[in-house]
Amino acid sequence: MDISRSTPIIEVRRMHSLYQPVLDILEQASRDILLPHYQNLQSDQIEEKTPGDLVTVADKLSEEFIEQALLRLLPESKIVGEEAVAADPAVLEQLNDSQVWIIDPIDGTGNYAAGQAPFGIIIALAEANETVAGWLYDPLSKRVCHAVKDGGAFINGKKTIVSAKHPETPVAALATGFMTNEQRETLLNAATPFYNIVDIPRCAAEQYPRLALGTNHISVFERTLPWDHAAGILFLNEAGGKCARWDGSEYRPADRKKGLLGAASPELWDEAAERLGDIFRN
Repeated sequence: MDISRSTPIIEVRRMHSLYQPVLDILEQASRDILLPHYQNLQSDQIEEKTPGDLVTVADKLSEEFIEQALLRLLPESKIVGEEAVAADPAVLEQLNDSQVWIIDPIDGTGNYAAGQAPFGIIIALAEANETVAGWLYDPLSKRVCHAVKDGGAFINGKKTIVSAKHPETPVAALATGFMTNEQRETLLNAATPFYNIVDIPRCAAEQYPRLALGTNHISVFERTLPWDHAAGILFLNEAGGKCARWDGSEYRPADRKKGLLGAASPELWDEAAERLGDIFRN
């Protein structure tokens, strides 16, 4: 008897082996740093790195704490944090190393500095320029979105799969802030007939869950920094959605390219790429 033909193959989906230790770090950073400073920041605790790009004392303290904690988990790993890169862009070169933690100590700093939601903490683990695990944590709701390469997507420990049903007019949240005026106008003109255009949350830790949960169905990003996108892209793709470059190629953390299209299903991605892709493909 040929057992291989008669026995069904059971696909095993598991969270990463470091899921709980990393979640413990996220929860402690939230409890001890982010939440005590939330809605309590003084003016001298908020700076502008570049026009419109804010950093707070909590960003710096959070990154320092998370970096030290992650290195205790994997002493041989490298760290690429948003604030470390702001201080020294050469840190980005470490993204090609064998094992790298990518940290956004506060994602949605503009919201956080204004004393409003959403904001979050994002951690991704990359190996040889491929994202293999990701965590997106919401300190206010304590929601954690987690994904493992070829292992599935999870929200608060429960497996998550995108819905097969979508409205006739899908909801699109288009991040146009880093586009040229011409790109922005062309995109909005092209998208408006087909999509219900809504405001973006200005927080990738919230935007990717919205796509996976079907709150939004299409998202467009121009700036694609690894601390904003590596974990979220893995989460959405593992949930059965799709996020990729406009030409369909896979996102890699060390890439310096611009432009991403995210969708709540591969079918919606293909449709949006056909409708909007010519605006961004070179």
